[in-house]
Order: sequence, then C-alpha cells, then structure tokens
Amino acid sequence: MDKKIILKTPISDKDIENIKAGDVVYLDGHITTCRDVAHRRLIEEGRELPVDVRNGAILHAGPIVKTIDAENEKYQMISVGPTTSMRMEKFEEEFIEQTGVKLIVGKGGMGEGTMRACQKHKALHLVYPAGNAVLAATQVEEIESAQWKDLGMPETLWTCRVKEFGPLIVSIDTHGNNLYEQNKIIFNKRKDEVYEEISKKVGFIK
Repeated sequence: MDKKIILKTPISDKDIENIKAGDVVYLDGHITTCRDVAHRRLIEEGRELPVDVRNGAILHAGPIVKTIDAENEKYQMISVGPTTSMRMEKFEEEFIEQTGVKLIVGKGGMGEGTMRACQKHKALHLVYPAGNAVLAATQVEEIESAQWKDLGMPETLWTCRVKEFGPLIVSIDTHGNNLYEQNKIIFNKRKDEVYEEISKKVGFIK
C-alpha cells in the first residue's frame, strides 16, 4: 500500500517536487480561503493581501461560518466546499508570482496561466472532491483569523488550521502537467472510438 502523503505548511519546493498530477495528498497546517474579489483586489487594485500565504495554501471557497464570540472573533466552520477554480484563472498566474503561495485548492481544472506559474514558481493546483463541504469543515480544527470581512462571508479571507485536509487530487504539478488536459485527450480518443463503432451499426439510418 502506498504511503499517505501529508504536506505540512510552510511548504518548500522540495516538499512538492516529486508529487505528480493525479497523486492524492492531504494537508496539515494552515489554509486561507481566497476567491474572486480577493484576487481582484490584489491584481487589479494593487492591494496587499492582509494574510501572508507565502509557502502556504489557499482555498477557492465561499464557506458558511458561524460566529461563536463576535467580540473575541471566535468562529466555527460549518461548511467549506470548493468553488470553481477556473473563475480565478485570469488572476492566478500573477497571484502565484506575487504571493509565493504553494498550494491552490479548488474545484475543477485550471488553464495555461496557472500551468505556467506552477512550473515556474513550483506550486500545485489541487482539487477537493465536490459535494463534501461538510466533511471538509470537520477537518478545520480552528479558524484563526478573518480578514477583509467587509467583503461578506463568502469572500472573507478565513485562515484555518487544518488536520489531514483532503483528499486533494493534484490537478497541476510543478512540472506543468495538467491532469484535466491529459484526461481530455484520453476521453476524446475513447469518444471517437465509440462514435465510430456506433456509426457502423446505425449507418443504415438515413
């Protein structure tokens, strides 16, 4: 049985250099939710992130959070499902370059900009399986800080301490390999083969 891969923040280049697209990993340490508006503030408005994610991890997600103690900023994670990563594609290459983030976790694949950045700056894009938002919340030990709360709950930067957060499927590795793009080639080949076979059987239909 293969050994369970658990990455711990802060993450070095060496920690992830041998991890390949398609591998499954888990995360210990810290991860910060960071989606559309936070990316836009950094890239388009030139505002510095209020959280240092260098050698760390971000999560494309809009969680549901319960306030336990507003005065002392104590919160509880109720649900934290990933959102579609492709929405951040136009920002992600520059985001990775500026912040030095090592893990980008979300849903679905990402494009060429993220592929270039992952290869150049040694980062990974990973996918948390959809439909497991409540499970993901149980892997959050504590919400340690909340920044940019003016953006509302989904867009707030929630920095969480997590334990074996995952499974996380590696979508793009540090060599620029893209699991989704590789699978498209395989699936299209299968589709063409099936289409050809079906066409032979229904060719009599005019």
